[in-house]
Amino acid sequence: MIFLAVLLRIIVNPLSYVFQKQICFNGQSPLFANFLTYLALSCAVVPFVWNITWTAFPPAFWGYCVLVGVFGAVGNGFLVKAVRSGELSVLGPINAYKSVVGMIFAIVLLREIPSLSGVCGIGLIVAGSYFVLDSGTHSERLSWKVLTRPDLRYRFAAMVIAAAEAVFTKKVILYSDPQIATIIWCWGGAIFSFLFLPIQGYRENSVWSSEWKKAGSNVLRYIGLVCSVGLMQLTTNYVFAKIPVGYAFALFQLSVVFSVFYGWFFFNESQIFRKLSASAVMVLGSILIIFG
Repeated sequence: MIFLAVLLRIIVNPLSYVFQKQICFNGQSPLFANFLTYLALSCAVVPFVWNITWTAFPPAFWGYCVLVGVFGAVGNGFLVKAVRSGELSVLGPINAYKSVVGMIFAIVLLREIPSLSGVCGIGLIVAGSYFVLDSGTHSERLSWKVLTRPDLRYRFAAMVIAAAEAVFTKKVILYSDPQIATIIWCWGGAIFSFLFLPIQGYRENSVWSSEWKKAGSNVLRYIGLVCSVGLMQLTTNYVFAKIPVGYAFALFQLSVVFSVFYGWFFFNESQIFRKLSASAVMVLGSILIIFG
C-alpha cells in the first residue's frame, strides 16, 4: 500500500502543476487559484465530517491544526513569489533538499532517527534530482552567488516552511488518522489562504469580481486541479503515517522522473538520456529507503 500511495502521489503531483499553470496562464491570479482550490476541497470533504467526534481531540491537536493552516498558507505565499520572479531550472533542484530539511525537523520534533541506508538513499535522490533538473549551463548551476538572489531566498523560505508544515501534519495524523488530517489540511488551507489574500491586495470588490469571472472560464481545469491536489494530499498523509517524514519527502522527489517523461513526450525536451541516467540514481535511492 505504501508503494501504491507513493506511486499515485508522484504521478498526480506533476499533473496538479500542469492544471495550475494552465489556469494561471489563462489570467487567474496564482494566490486566488490557490484559495479556490482549498475552498473546493473544503466543500468536497464536508460529507466525511459528520461521523467524526471532534470534541474527543485534546487541545494540542487543535494547536497543530492551526500550525498546519498557517504554515501552509505562508509557505505557499513564498512559493508564489519565487515562481513569479525565478527560473524553474534553478528553483527546481532546490526542492530536492526538502527531504533533508524535513528529516532535520522530524529528528527534532518527532524523534524520527533515520538509518544509514535511509540517509544514503536520501543523498542519492537529492543528487539525482539535481542532475535531472539542471540544464547544464554554468549560469544556472546552484552556487553561493546565486543564493543571494531574492527568488531563491523566497524558495528556500517556502521549502523550510513546507518541511515544518509536514511535521505538524504528521503530528495531526498521530492524534487522529490520515483522513482526518486531510480534512484539517483542506479547511486550514482555505481559512488561512483567504486571510492571506487582503495582504496581497485583494481588498476591492472589482478585483474579487474579476477573479471570479476568470475562474468561471477555468471550470474544467479547476476540476482537474482539485482532484489531483486532493488525491495528492490524501496519499501524502497516508505515507506520512507509515514512514518517517524525511523518507517520504525523498520518495516524493521521484515525481521528477515522470516530469522527464512528460517533458520528452509532450514538449520534445532534449537531454533525455542524461536525465534518465540521473533518474536511475533516484530510483536506486528510493530502493535503499524502502528496503533498507
